[in-house]
Amino acid sequence: MNRTTAAHGDPIPMATRRTRRQEAGNSENFGKRFADLVSGVEDIDGEARLADTLLPRGARVLDAGAGMGRVSAALLRRGHDVVAIEPDEALVRQARETYPGLPIEERDILGLGPDDGPFDLVVCVGNVMIYLAEGTEREALRAMRAVLGENGRILVGFHLQDPPPHAHAYTATEFEADLAAAGLRVDLRAGTYQLHPANEAYGVWVLSRAQGEAGR
Repeated sequence: MNRTTAAHGDPIPMATRRTRRQEAGNSENFGKRFADLVSGVEDIDGEARLADTLLPRGARVLDAGAGMGRVSAALLRRGHDVVAIEPDEALVRQARETYPGLPIEERDILGLGPDDGPFDLVVCVGNVMIYLAEGTEREALRAMRAVLGENGRILVGFHLQDPPPHAHAYTATEFEADLAAAGLRVDLRAGTYQLHPANEAYGVWVLSRAQGEAGR
C-alpha cells in the first residue's frame, strides 16, 4: 500500500489520508445544502433508483463515501441491507440527525478489506471519486473491488467537467486507466443515472471484476 510520511519520519497508512473535502473544511456547508434538498422537492433518489435496478431483493450494499446518507436511506427504504461509510465526522453527524438509525460508520474507503464483504453492490456516487485524497484513486478502487461478492458490481458517478470546488479534475480516460490498473472492467458507461448516452460532462459507470480477477 502506498504511504505518506509523518513529521517524525514514520509512515502513515494511506487510510488516514484526509479527503479533498476534509482538507477544504467545508463539509458542514455541504451537509446543510443536502439537508435542505432532502426537506424540499428536489429529486435526490436518482442514484438509488439505478442502484436498485442492479440488485435482487434484500441485497447487501455498501455506500462508500455516503456523505449525509441520502442514498443509503433510499436503498434501506427499498428493502436492502445497507452499510454506509463516510470519513468526515461532520457528515456522519449530519447523516445520523437526518436519518435516525441509519447504519453509518465514520470510516474511509481506503480502510476496507476482504473481511468487510461480500457485497452485491458498492455505491460510490455524488462525486466521491473526485474528492478522494490526492493520489489514492487506484487504491480506493482496489479496496472497493476487494469487498465485492462473486457477482458483485460497483456503481460510480462523478462530474467530468466543471467539478465542484476543491474536487479533482478527473477525465473518463484517466478514470478508465485507473480501473484497468485496479483489476476492474466497465460493464456500462452512461451520462446520467437515467442511463442517457455517455457524454463528457458527467460519467456514470457500472463496474465488475476484470476477467481473471475474481479470486484475487
